[in-house]
Amino acid sequence: MTDATIITVISLGVTFLFMLGVPVFLVIGYWVIGTTFVLGQTLDNVGAELSNVFVKGFALLAMPLFILTGDLINKSGIARRLSDFAYSCLGWLRGGLAMASIGACGLFAAISGSNSATTATIGSMLHPEMVKGGYDERFSAATAAAGGTVGIIIPPSIIFIVYGYLMGLSISDLFIAGIVPGALMVLAMMAAAWIICTINGWGYLIPLRLERILKTAFGAWLGFFAIGLVLYGIYTGKFSPTEAAAVTVGFCLIVGLICYPLNKIMHNHGNDTPVDEKTYADMAVVEGFKLSEVPSITMRSAQITGILAPLIGISVVMQQNLSLLGAQEVIGTFVTGMGGYYAVLFTSMAIVFVSGMVLESLPVTIILAPILAPIAATVGIDPVHFSVIFLIGASIGFITPPYGLNLYVASGVTGVPYFRLLRYTVPYLAALIGVWIIVALTPNLALMLVPQIGG
Repeated sequence: MTDATIITVISLGVTFLFMLGVPVFLVIGYWVIGTTFVLGQTLDNVGAELSNVFVKGFALLAMPLFILTGDLINKSGIARRLSDFAYSCLGWLRGGLAMASIGACGLFAAISGSNSATTATIGSMLHPEMVKGGYDERFSAATAAAGGTVGIIIPPSIIFIVYGYLMGLSISDLFIAGIVPGALMVLAMMAAAWIICTINGWGYLIPLRLERILKTAFGAWLGFFAIGLVLYGIYTGKFSPTEAAAVTVGFCLIVGLICYPLNKIMHNHGNDTPVDEKTYADMAVVEGFKLSEVPSITMRSAQITGILAPLIGISVVMQQNLSLLGAQEVIGTFVTGMGGYYAVLFTSMAIVFVSGMVLESLPVTIILAPILAPIAATVGIDPVHFSVIFLIGASIGFITPPYGLNLYVASGVTGVPYFRLLRYTVPYLAALIGVWIIVALTPNLALMLVPQIGG
């Protein structure tokens, strides 16, 4: 039996395991171990590469810190206050609560850097309110799933950290490049929500009152401060993304342990008035947390990190084995054979889109970015611009079946079955693809702020 036949059998075997629901880490791990033996290498090489990733990968330290930040934001009450502010600004429009949900996702993403955390947090908070407010429960759940897609585009972003580490790019540059495209994604999904809700007549309207906006803005000032702290520090070069993550964790700890428990004592608001009449600021329940709860919050974040970190390490080894097998040359020849700048651009986008339908963004990034990014560079696509194009495509995969991680997360936190969400993701999917194409054809949208870093 030839090496090619053995590798084909191994690949088919792990594909079958993946279809059975075996964790992606184990699927990739089995493939790596099998191909390592076929290539005549030892398992010592696998261990050495894993060690290099975690010992030398200083930039990756930001990942667990931003994951912890997301949990602290949710527990401290910052996320609730940000959603209150979004609704006070948009509740006077038809579909205002749906638009506020998407806006809250954007604000939450600007601190947490995680798509699934964004979907889970905002979905669990606002889905019940949307249902009580007259929205279809399927649409409400789909809105949370779609809103979460900006979690990996609006800085800080865990996937941008991984991409920058793999490709040797400045993570600060990547963060800043995601600001404008991320904002466009939010606006496009808001527009889609407004159209759907206007057609169906969903949602109650609340008066647009400056008093309410100011009140909720004041209630959310700590959230705005956290967002500004991250962006200012990275944008001006005062600290690295890893340092920014550490500072944000410290800030959120202070908020959760001191500020919000005090506010909870001072402002014990009720939550019994009808959704169309209540002032959203008064609906907020500030949670906060005790010092004794910090270990459990940290443990939850550590569990998520424990899932992602080994996957990054084993995927790096997988990429090396693919390189030894000539996969990069094969894909490279196929993509470059399509033609010039635009042919390479749209072929790469198509590959990322299809891959995102069956894989999570992390393996898509680790496997395809080292293959597609150098090809894109050869035809003149700016590396930072391509990173944004690549990751917007990966983010769209979060609401694209059959995988669609955000759809599973939204289904889990709302109780709406997975397949019942699919119909209402279509408008959001169309809006995101539209933004994706615009960003791909307009490099300045991603690059307009990048040269100002450190200036």
